[in-house]
Amino acid sequence: MKIYGKVLKYGDNINTDLIIPGKYLTLTDPHEMAKHAMEGIDSSFTEKCKDSIIVAGENFGCGSSREQAPLALKYAGVKCVIAKSFARIFYRNAINIGLPAIECETFWDKVQEGDMIEVDLENGILTISDKNVKVKAQPLPKFMLDILEEGGLLNLLKKQTRK
Repeated sequence: MKIYGKVLKYGDNINTDLIIPGKYLTLTDPHEMAKHAMEGIDSSFTEKCKDSIIVAGENFGCGSSREQAPLALKYAGVKCVIAKSFARIFYRNAINIGLPAIECETFWDKVQEGDMIEVDLENGILTISDKNVKVKAQPLPKFMLDILEEGGLLNLLKKQTRK
C-alpha cells in the first residue's frame, strides 16, 4: 500500500485541541469537523490540505483522547501523518478510523513543506520524490494494514462478519 502527497510540516506537541478545537466537539458530521481541522495552529490549513501528508515532530496528537482529531484530518484530505512520535491514543484512533500513522524519528529533518513524498506502508519506506531521498521507518504490521485497506476498523469488522 503506497500513498503519495504533498508535505505539510508541523513541530512538536501538536495536541488534539490544536487539531480540532474543543468548541467544535459538538459536531457529528466529519465533513463539518474537517472545516476546522488544525484551526488552532494553522488558519490556512483547510485551503492547502487536500491530498497532503502531515510530517510532524514529537508527541503528535497529545492531549485528550478525542477520536474527532484524526477524523477531522482524514476528512480534510490528509492522506497520512508521519511523526517522530505519537500520543498512543491518537495513534490507535488514527489507525482505527483509517488514517495511516507512521513513526520515524529522522524524516522530519530531511523534508520541507511542499515536498512531494511517497509512503510505502508495508515496507516502511518514505521517499522524498524530488530529491530521491529514501528513509526507513517502522513498517506497519499486517493487521494494521488490513484495517487501513478497509478504511478503518469498523469497515473491517463489518466485512469479516459478512463472511
